[in-house]
Amino acid sequence: MEFDFDAIEEEDSPFPEVRASVSNIDDPDMPAMTLRMWFVGLMLCMVSSALNVFFNFRSPAPAVVPLALLLISYPFGKFLAFTLPIKSYRIPLPYLPPCLVSSTLPLFVLRYLRPLTFPHAIEFSLNPGPWNIKEHVLVFIMANVAVGPPYALNAIVVSERFYDIELGYWFAVVLVLATQLTGFGLAGLCRRFLVWPASMVWPQNLVACTLLNTLHAEDEDDGIGMSLASGGSGKGMTRYKFFMIVMVASFFFFFLPGYLFEALSVFSFVCWAVPENVPVNQLFGVHSGLGMSVMTFDWTQISWIGSPLMVPWWAEVHIFLGFVLFYWILTPALYYTNSWKLGYFPISANEPYDKFGNTYDTTRVLRPDDTFDPEAYVNYSPLYLPAAYAMTYLLAFALSTCVIVHTLLYHGVTLLNGFKKIRVEADDIHAKLMRNYPEVPDWWYASSFCMFFGLAVIAVEVWNTNVPVWALVLAVILPVIYILPSGFIYAMTGQGITLNILAQIIPGTLLPGNPLANMVFKAYSVQTLTEATSFVQDLKLGHYVKVPPRATFLVQMIATTIAAFIQVGVKTWIFANVEDICDPNQKSQLTCPHNQVFFTASAVWGLIGPSRQFGTGSIYHPHLYAIIVGAFLPVPFWLWQRRYPNSWIKWVSTPVILNGVSNIPPATGINYSSWFAVGFVFQYWIRKKNFAWWSKFNYVLSSALDSGTVLSLMFIFFTLQAPKGGIVLKWWGNSVHRNSMSPLFDVPRLLEC
Repeated sequence: MEFDFDAIEEEDSPFPEVRASVSNIDDPDMPAMTLRMWFVGLMLCMVSSALNVFFNFRSPAPAVVPLALLLISYPFGKFLAFTLPIKSYRIPLPYLPPCLVSSTLPLFVLRYLRPLTFPHAIEFSLNPGPWNIKEHVLVFIMANVAVGPPYALNAIVVSERFYDIELGYWFAVVLVLATQLTGFGLAGLCRRFLVWPASMVWPQNLVACTLLNTLHAEDEDDGIGMSLASGGSGKGMTRYKFFMIVMVASFFFFFLPGYLFEALSVFSFVCWAVPENVPVNQLFGVHSGLGMSVMTFDWTQISWIGSPLMVPWWAEVHIFLGFVLFYWILTPALYYTNSWKLGYFPISANEPYDKFGNTYDTTRVLRPDDTFDPEAYVNYSPLYLPAAYAMTYLLAFALSTCVIVHTLLYHGVTLLNGFKKIRVEADDIHAKLMRNYPEVPDWWYASSFCMFFGLAVIAVEVWNTNVPVWALVLAVILPVIYILPSGFIYAMTGQGITLNILAQIIPGTLLPGNPLANMVFKAYSVQTLTEATSFVQDLKLGHYVKVPPRATFLVQMIATTIAAFIQVGVKTWIFANVEDICDPNQKSQLTCPHNQVFFTASAVWGLIGPSRQFGTGSIYHPHLYAIIVGAFLPVPFWLWQRRYPNSWIKWVSTPVILNGVSNIPPATGINYSSWFAVGFVFQYWIRKKNFAWWSKFNYVLSSALDSGTVLSLMFIFFTLQAPKGGIVLKWWGNSVHRNSMSPLFDVPRLLEC
């Protein structure tokens, strides 16, 4: 990340990425908390959250993503601004002494109700003017935190369908609210570290900011962006026109890799040439190989781990370096030397295996009451991991300590100053403009954290879950420890940290043979960190667009709360009214793929347990030494950069190298290699050769590709694939990428390449 000191004098962000995407001016009188904003935001978010819960049980599973709602809400808002009456309404209030009013009403109520000249009345308007960017971003913020299917639903569905533990609708609501909103309180307490400093860029927000500014500014050509057709001369086109052209083009282009010629999505042409060559398919295969093919024509494959146009170049180098080192060099070395018996299984797969080379059958180690059967386990098989999965666990162990040590070494002073309430950085222009709005008190967030942790306690104590309260305390301690390290990495690279491994190992060790406790612990811990990161991201987005912090607080809290009731209600209705739900042959393809994976994890970690998988004498016991290695990994780089401050070593971030590959599996090599190739073109080459074009169009291009592809994917699904079983095109271009070989116990099996 480059730092421009000249920008300080210009009263703009010192980071060029932010200057290219975020406005450095603000209108404090622009209305944000309008009735039409609430109507559009809640309507779209509730419908989308219900649809996403339904899709979560289906395979394949599309999703209504927040970026799509950002686009859909724009014409909705414009329509309401055009049709609603421009009239103010006044509601008289009973007389109250001023001292009583100020002591009983919260400050945000007094601010946003805005008493007028009549001292005991409030005034509001259905149409306060044009649909503006602050209303629009609040709708998007609602969508970011509310439309995704709650992670805790997996635990609820698995407990009901696979363990016959029926706890009811209200248990599900309470647990979902607790897992979704405990992180909200945690996020607010981290603002001074992750939101206010200018160095916390949050690159994924830059795409949304660019799209919002493009839609609302509809800027005329400012002489900065030159059209490609003009060869660098002439006035060029506006961002809005560029966005519309690229979005429409990407919408129609996605029909090729997404429906008409699916082999273009996984362009493993080397495998097509020699489909029966096992080593070639292991190295160049996409689905069960290492994906050494670089080419793909599918934007969903390229952006699988995030848009390469938004991640800083230095972070992309780190991530791809880690990928090449661990998955294109170390993994094949371990596999072909048969370390940990890896050579007997596919080199890359999502499932664990038994000693017979088959997918591990968890039902063979379960008693009729769904508890672990040690004798059956001994008679059946240990659980074996494919090579890519084994590497993922190895890196997860190393990352668990590396990220903590790195944060203390590189950000320790910042953390100390923050806890002392000393400003960790000088305010940039955005922080200065945000001082015009009253900040949310820390006690609001602290109260929220305590209240929703209390809901979690109620969930496990009122209902018969056999989950001790001390387990919940441990579950919430993990995100409390990791929120700042995870936030620092996410804010600077766009790559988040997950707690999946730790959140399964800890309850599996302390509460063996209790799969429900393992699932509740995992759901609460993982989702608290995930939601905390998402809430912080939205707080930074509001910071960039200059939305009053208390408005952001309200829309996040209200949208997430209402969505929880709707999402649990949709899940309850589906399971009460759909026949053969979660059956592999369910006629509407409601096969519950995510819940199947969650069930397998609960059986492996909650039943078999980490002591059998990684304990002394187990085949994967050496993985535990990665915890020690991870703790010492950042130290030499930190010492070197302190001794030689101008050395290139100062750019090295060991957590980013380890964490960047955490999407494997299910991501494969093609997702990383194509992502890096596109990132090289735009984040390095074009940025270096034509910074003017890059600064104007780079983030517009990213948002247009995302938007067009998402709309095309939804259109294809709802019109060509979903109705009446869909229209299937059977020809070479849709089958060649599936007709390749891969070995298992030296017996060739037909697997997707």
